[in-house]
Order: sequence, then C-alpha cells, then structure tokens
Amino acid sequence: MSTFQRDMTQGSVTKHLIRFSLPFLAANLLQAFYNLADMLIVGIYGGAVGTSAVGTGGLITILVINLISGLAVGGTVMIAQFIGARRQDDVKKTIGTMFTLYAIAAVVLTVVMLIFNKYILVALNTPKESFDEALAYLNICMGGTIFMFGYNAVSAVLRGLGDSRHPLIFVAVATVMNIVLDIIFVGPLNLGAAGAAWATVIAQATSFILSVMFLRSKDFIFDFRLKSFKINGRLAVQLLKIGLPSSLQGVMVSFSFLFLTRLANDIAGIVGSTALSITSKVNSFAILPSIALQVSVSSMAGQNFGAGKPERAKKTMLSAMGLGTVISLIIFAAVNIFSVDIMSLFLGSGNTELSAELVQRCITEGSLYLRSVSFNYIIVCFVFCINGLAMGAGQTLFSMFNAMVSSLLLRIPAAWLLGITLGRGLPGVGFAAPIATMGSLIVGVIYILSGRWRTSGIERQV
Repeated sequence: MSTFQRDMTQGSVTKHLIRFSLPFLAANLLQAFYNLADMLIVGIYGGAVGTSAVGTGGLITILVINLISGLAVGGTVMIAQFIGARRQDDVKKTIGTMFTLYAIAAVVLTVVMLIFNKYILVALNTPKESFDEALAYLNICMGGTIFMFGYNAVSAVLRGLGDSRHPLIFVAVATVMNIVLDIIFVGPLNLGAAGAAWATVIAQATSFILSVMFLRSKDFIFDFRLKSFKINGRLAVQLLKIGLPSSLQGVMVSFSFLFLTRLANDIAGIVGSTALSITSKVNSFAILPSIALQVSVSSMAGQNFGAGKPERAKKTMLSAMGLGTVISLIIFAAVNIFSVDIMSLFLGSGNTELSAELVQRCITEGSLYLRSVSFNYIIVCFVFCINGLAMGAGQTLFSMFNAMVSSLLLRIPAAWLLGITLGRGLPGVGFAAPIATMGSLIVGVIYILSGRWRTSGIERQV
C-alpha cells in the first residue's frame, strides 16, 4: 500500500473519522482563513468599499471553483471505491484522467470568465463605489484559475486515497504566504483589492508547485509527466456521471448566494453588500466542520462501499452526525454572543469612502443578518453527512436534487418573501438559510429511510 493510502474499511469508525476529518478541517480552516485575510486586511486599510469588492469577487470565484469541483468529488469517490476494492491500476488511470480534464476545464473557464466578468458584476447590481475594485480582484483571481484547480485536484486525489494530512501541509504554506503578501500589497503598496487578489494567486501557485514537487519526490502513484496526462474514455464517462451532478449542485448553491447578494444590494446598497460580504466569510468558517465531516464521510463510505460494507458506511454517517452536532452548537452560541464584535473587526478605520453613520449601519444590520443565519449551523451538519453518504455511494444525483430543493426551491423564494415582500430586510434574507436547510434535511431523512443508499458500490460505477 502506498505511503499516501489508508485503509478505512477496518478498525474503529470513530477513530478513522476523527483522524481523517481533523487534518481536513484544519486545512479548510487555513484555506478559509487566508480568504478571510483578504477581506480583513482590505477592510482595515480600505474600509467598507474594499470589503464589498473582495466579498463580491470572492463569491464569483467560488462559483467558478464549484463549476469544476464535481470532478474532484467524482475522482475522490472513484479512487476511494477502487482502493476499497483493491484495484490499483484503475486508481492510477482515474488520477490521470481527472488531472487532464481539470487542466482543460481550467483553461476554458479562465478565458470565459475574463470575457464575461464585467457583465456578471453588472447583473449582480454591484455598488458603483466598489465596482472597479471588484472587477480588478476578479480578473486577477481568474487569471490564476489553473493554480486553484491544480491544488484542489491534488487534494481530492489524496482524500480518495485516505490521506488528509498532506493537503493540510500544502495549504499551510499557501496561508502563511498569502497573509504576508496581503499585508505588503494592501498595506505599504496600497494596491487595495487587487493586491489581495495577487497575494492569493501567488500563494496558490506556490502551494501547487511545491505539492507537485513533493509528490514526485515520494514516488507518488501518478508521476506528473506529460505523457501521463491522458484521458481513459471509460473512466472519463464514469467520472462525469458522478462528477457533473456534484458540479451542478455547487453551481446551484453558489447561484442562490449570488441571488442573495443581488437582493442585499437592492435592499441596502453598499451597506447591504458590505454586510453580506462579511457575513458570507463568517458563514464559510462556521460551516467548515460540517464540510469536513461530509468529505470524511464520503471518503470513508466510498472505501467501505467498494469493500462491500454498506452498514459500516452508514455507521460512519451517524458517527459524523454526533460529532457535528456538538461542534455546531458551540459555533451557534459563539456567533450569537459576538456578532457585533465580528462585524466591527472587518470595518477598520482605513481610507473608507463611507461615513461613520453608514459604517455603523453595516455593523448593526450585518450582526442581525449573522444571528438570523446562524440557526442554519445547527441543521446543516445533518444534511451534509447524509449527502456525504450518498456521494460515497456514487449517488451524486441525490445530493444534486437535495441541493436544488434547498437552494432554488426554498432559499431563493424564502429570501425574497421575507426580505422584500414582508419587508424584513437583511435579517429576513438570513432566515431563508435555516428554512431551506430544514427542507433539505426532510428530503435526506426520506432518502435514508428508503434504503436506496444501500444499492451502490464499485460494481454499479464501472
């Protein structure tokens, strides 16, 4: 067995879950932290305008990542199932196919986004005060798409192998470099949101290049030579069958949050944009434990489905739910207690174009929004763990359907009804999140009780 592989089909489920999820959680926390650092440092030096620019540009960047992240999910699941079934040759072919598809997609999406960036910002009704900075931030980030995708592809492969420790090391390098460059570019060099974007791209490029060099030095199962980048038709079809629903899932979720951004801009202009930008970053931190547990469940469940152990896969999901509930309640309490302090932290006394009164409105309305959306943290872990089991089984169509119910059928209408029709403003928009997640949880419980998740495994996939 390779140095990077871990057999999670035997031994204590809870121990495997903790050992796998903690490094992944730490890596995601670091990744979210350096994304947060962009906004925090820009907010300190440039005030609310820079914060709004980074927040809006960041949401669109996440949408682009989600467009291709389904291939990562498909690759993780297939590799995990092949590992469980002891099919090493198919593991290697899947990695080569996935990396090649990722490279092609990165180039295509970079070109498309550089052409349409401006039109997307207009469609979002981006405040005129932050439009130029948001455009600069977005253009630079899109220019570095290949590095974003490269890092995510390497991490997805390692997770499928059962290794969550090395991705933590790679992202730690990027985090330290990003923060140092943020301070230099945004502070002394006064590059604003563009400086934050340059810091992010350089950090991701460095992390990706170092990760490839490290893996090659350790005789990784994939050698990263040009001749190895080729597509296996059989595996590519299966990768797309599993991955495309996950991509659509991510796009639907991102689209719903872009709609909320447009709604916030319509309701309160730069105040709404700034408040939503900050709370979006806080939310990305708050749900990280649930995301870590979802990925852990999908990787562990994938190996166990491949080994013909569906009941052990279900036990993994239930254990993750127990761990997630405790963590989510702690986060919920902390956010409600410190909501005003959190908002104040991002709005420094830099060269803001907003008056003190408008800054105070950002803090007040943002804290109310944050409290309303925090109820989502208690529920979302259960949904993510159920989706993790479905992904591990290769049933990504279910997780896509569940995301459609939550994002399009519930979150968007609820946000419009509460925020606009009933006049509840930003807090009303925030309450749409827990309402949507509760609907998604009901769908998930029905799915588990139906037993459809059992009829899966490597035999169904290839």
